[in-house]
Amino acid sequence: MTWKIRQKLRALHQAETSLRPEARGRGGQLAVCLVYPNSYQTAMSSLGFQTVFGLLAESPGILCERAFLPDREDLGEYRRSGTPLLSLEGQRPLSDFDVIAFSTSFEPDYLHIPLMLELARIPLSASARIDADPLVIAGGAAFFINPEPVADFLDVICIGEGEELIPLLVSCLMSPQQGGRAGLLSALSALPGFYVPGLYRPRYDAEGRLTGFDSAPGAPLPVVRACPALERHRPAASLILTDNTEFGDMFLVEVSRGCPRGCRFCSAGFIYGPFRQQPFESVRAAVDEGLLHRSKIGLVGAAVSDYRDIGRLCNYIVGKGAKVSVSSLRIDRLDNAMLDALTTSGHKTVSLAPEGGSQRLRNLIRKNLSEAQILDACDLLISRDILNLKLYFIIGLPTETGDDLDELLRLVAAIRGRVLERARSNKRIGEIVLSVNPFIPKPFTPFQWCGMEPLTSLERKVKLLETAVRGMPNVRLKVESLRESYLQALLSRGDRRLSGVLAAMTAGNSLKKAAKQCGIDTDGYVCRHIPEDAILPWSVIGTADMDVLREEYERAMGGRERKP
Repeated sequence: MTWKIRQKLRALHQAETSLRPEARGRGGQLAVCLVYPNSYQTAMSSLGFQTVFGLLAESPGILCERAFLPDREDLGEYRRSGTPLLSLEGQRPLSDFDVIAFSTSFEPDYLHIPLMLELARIPLSASARIDADPLVIAGGAAFFINPEPVADFLDVICIGEGEELIPLLVSCLMSPQQGGRAGLLSALSALPGFYVPGLYRPRYDAEGRLTGFDSAPGAPLPVVRACPALERHRPAASLILTDNTEFGDMFLVEVSRGCPRGCRFCSAGFIYGPFRQQPFESVRAAVDEGLLHRSKIGLVGAAVSDYRDIGRLCNYIVGKGAKVSVSSLRIDRLDNAMLDALTTSGHKTVSLAPEGGSQRLRNLIRKNLSEAQILDACDLLISRDILNLKLYFIIGLPTETGDDLDELLRLVAAIRGRVLERARSNKRIGEIVLSVNPFIPKPFTPFQWCGMEPLTSLERKVKLLETAVRGMPNVRLKVESLRESYLQALLSRGDRRLSGVLAAMTAGNSLKKAAKQCGIDTDGYVCRHIPEDAILPWSVIGTADMDVLREEYERAMGGRERKP
């Protein structure tokens, strides 16, 4: 029954505390529904989603509501009752809004975009929409990595960060445009950071290889990412507080954006442009606001421990009688003041990311960490009675051999020995969680040309690790789903021909069946090593300098590494 869906939406909304109530519930000339293509709990854990909602909701003339992917029970209810997908605030059908704006951080959520459009009764293909249909826009980190697998579903894609793009978007949407929908799309395409897929057509040769893109007159190629100066904007921070989320007990504050490290497998060091840090005074003001509502502050950023004032900031939070939390720590940036604050905040578990199991692989990926640094970092944590360690490693990195896996296990055993030695003295046993993820080649990284290792080979490596860890008490192995990683690699490296696969999966087909129906060889996308001179699907956007990435790739493969 529709009333069950509405009742649940009302309950979620009523459980929220808005920190800027003036931005909610007011009227507007233009109705925008901000959509997160995953669950409410996941969405409201995303500081990016909350920030974009705040930017839209506070824009003059805009009425902004939110919508989320229904859970399994609600999805069945929507389909049984024939109810169109509803917004959270007003329980309005999404098709009633002027603009539908998807905020998407991770490629696997691409799967949910056609599903949600179908539930909203909006034509899946952008080319099939008419002036009476909502304008379907998308933005978020996933889209300035590779938007092509879902490009056919979207009218406009924002390539860059919300602080820079939303004022431009709102201004264009609120201005009178000649030529209806087509005129609006043309006007948006002329603005920096706005990609209108309908104005670009990929070309393929007889073998199905991508050979380039044709763009309409006036449409830039590539579309360049918009990158704001953070100091011109207040730090991104929690806007809506709710217990119905993973970080319900925290107030989140972003301290930096991007990453200065440039690890060759990781997009965070390349897609955000230069590493940018918020001024201490701005972060402190955000923390002070948060402490009015929560007694725990979560510091957010891809490189939190690289923040120049991290120790000072942690001391400030603890000095206010509050607790501090960070997602993970850089092994070579363990600031004593920060560690003291984490200990005072009751942290019993800390995550570290050696990534490469051997020194050779750490050099290859430009992690710039020696084994001595890793062990010293563990000793520093153990000395503070932090005995639960979560260690992140990647398997299937380019050129990995069995010797590299042996080195990984030897390193884990050495860390375990240090934990056990400390545990004997204080009679409290710690645990090491060995979190293993397969290498996924990401666009706009130096390893974008490398293929993912075949699943059969990865499965053999996982079994080897499982057997070894069984002989290590107090060590637990956690492996990311290989098949989900395969799907993520497919969406990371895919082109527009995947839109048919995603639409078929929306209808309930497995990836294998959907790909077969569409004549798509998924291994050709996922496992293929791409020639350096090939045209890449994501080259339609200009997120990072391809010449710099190519130089880094060649340096890695040539073995000319800087010593850690």
